[in-house]
Amino acid sequence: MFLIDDKPFAISTGSGLFPSLLNEEVLKILPSIIVDMGAIPHICNGADIMRPGIKEIHGEFEEGAVLLVKDIRFGKPIGICVAETSSESMQAMAKGKAARNVHYVGDLFWQALKKSD
Repeated sequence: MFLIDDKPFAISTGSGLFPSLLNEEVLKILPSIIVDMGAIPHICNGADIMRPGIKEIHGEFEEGAVLLVKDIRFGKPIGICVAETSSESMQAMAKGKAARNVHYVGDLFWQALKKSD
């Protein structure tokens, strides 16, 4: 975990460096996917993001892009993921894995971040 001025800036996982879910400045500029309420418990348990659970796609991106995952009801950030395909291809998909979950509400990083508040 990387802090700047005692605020969580980024986390490092085996697959790279990603913004923290509490890094509001960076979250504002990330492309995002909005998921239905049924997908949230799975995502917050570490599951990848499947296309049927995605209700909206905001922004244009390529495969490998870092995305913000938000819930449809409140628009709250619930995860950071890596796109498995471009935004254009994701729009056209009906099923399958759309993004790989790398950081989510309830994971070890989240728990550590909330304890430091």
